[in-house]
Amino acid sequence: MGKIQLSYSTFGLTNLDFLTAIDEVDKAGYPGIEISFHRDQFNAFDISDETLATVKKRLDAGRVRAACVATASHFFTPQRPHEPSLMAPDLAGRKRRIALVKRGIHVARQLGVDLVTFGSGFIRDEHVSNPSVNPRELLIDSIQQCIAEIRPDEDITLLIEPEPGMFIETMEQGLSLINEINSPRFQLHVDITHAYCSEKNYIEALAQAAPFTRYLHISDARQGYNLKIVKDAPDLSFDLDFASYLVYFPETADYALLDRHFPRYFCDQTPGLAQRKRLDALLSQAGIQKSPEIVHYPGLYAGASAFDDEFFTYLISVPGLSYDVLERTKPILGYLRGVRGPQRIDKMVANTLTGIVHFHEIPGEGTLDLAASFKALTENGFSGYGSVELYHHVESWQKALADSYRHLSQFV
Repeated sequence: MGKIQLSYSTFGLTNLDFLTAIDEVDKAGYPGIEISFHRDQFNAFDISDETLATVKKRLDAGRVRAACVATASHFFTPQRPHEPSLMAPDLAGRKRRIALVKRGIHVARQLGVDLVTFGSGFIRDEHVSNPSVNPRELLIDSIQQCIAEIRPDEDITLLIEPEPGMFIETMEQGLSLINEINSPRFQLHVDITHAYCSEKNYIEALAQAAPFTRYLHISDARQGYNLKIVKDAPDLSFDLDFASYLVYFPETADYALLDRHFPRYFCDQTPGLAQRKRLDALLSQAGIQKSPEIVHYPGLYAGASAFDDEFFTYLISVPGLSYDVLERTKPILGYLRGVRGPQRIDKMVANTLTGIVHFHEIPGEGTLDLAASFKALTENGFSGYGSVELYHHVESWQKALADSYRHLSQFV
C-alpha cells in the first residue's frame, strides 16, 4: 500500500514573497511544497545560486520539504501560457522551453529535489499550417535533450503532465510517450483534476497509471458546458451529446453556434445566400431543427468582466487555432454567460473530453471523488507527494491553503 504526502504549490501563492510562501506552507502543516517557477516571484533565469542556497537553508530549517520543481507554464508570455512549447515548429522556440526545463534541473540539483515536471504543449495553428512537421518527433527530441542534462550520478527524474487540450492529454498518451522514450529518468506526473477532465473512467485510469506515476497535482472540479471551437471544413462532424460547437468561418470571421436549444450566428453583416446555405447544411448535419438567431457581433460587449479568468483558462486550452481567432470568441462567451444580458449558459465553459471544467477548485468544493482517487493510486503502487495546485485562488490564498489541508488530511 502506497502513501500520499500532502504538498502545496507556490503557484497558488504568487502574491507572496517566495520565502514567506515557504513559511506559510510550513505553518499550515503540509509536509511538502512544490517549487514553481514564476516570472515575478521565482524567476528561473534571475535566481542566483546564492539565492537558491538561501531557499535551501529556509527549507532545511523547517518541517516542509521541497517535493518537485515545476517549470511553469505561464513563464514566458503570461497571456499565451505553455508557449513556446517543447514541440514548437520553430527551433528557437523549442530551445527557449528546453532551456527552462534545464534550468529546472539546475534548481532541483541545488535544492536537493529529485523531480522536475513539464507539459507537452498544444497543437497550434503553426502546426496545422506545417503538416510536414511531426510534433511527436519534436517533443521526443526536446525531452531527450533535457534528459541528457541530468548527470549520471544524479537521482533526478523528469515528468510529463498530461493536460486537457494538450498534445499529451490523456494518461494513455503519457504512458505511450514514456514507453517510447524508455528512460528511467522519464516518468508520469498525474493531475487528478486533469484525469477527471480527460478520462471516461478516471478512477480506473488512475489505477492503471499508478505504477508509472511519481507525482500528483490535486484540486477539484465540476461539470460545465462543453463547447468545441472548430474551423469550418468539409469533413466536420458533430456529436451534440458530447458538446456544442462554435464553428469559425475564416472568410468572414463569423461564428456559428451549433446548440440544440439556442443556435446562433454571430456576424458583422447579415450572411449572404451562399453563407446561408452553408449554415443550413451545418445545422442539418448537427441535427438542429431550429433556425439560428442572427447576432450582430459588433454589438457584443468586449470589455472586462468577472468571467475573465474562466474565459482565459478555457481559451488557452483550445488547440489548432490562432490566438486572434480564439480572442475574437471572448465576446461570444460573454454573451452566452450573461455578462451584459440574459444568461444562456449557467455553467462554466469547458473544452474537455468529459465536459468537466478544467478550472482548479479548492478540494471539497467540486464533484471529484478524491477519496476514491487516492485509494486507486495507493492500492496500485503510487507513493509520493500530492501537491495542491490552486492558481485560480491566489487572492484568497489563506482560505485555499487552510481549507485544502483540512479537507484532504482526512484521506491521507
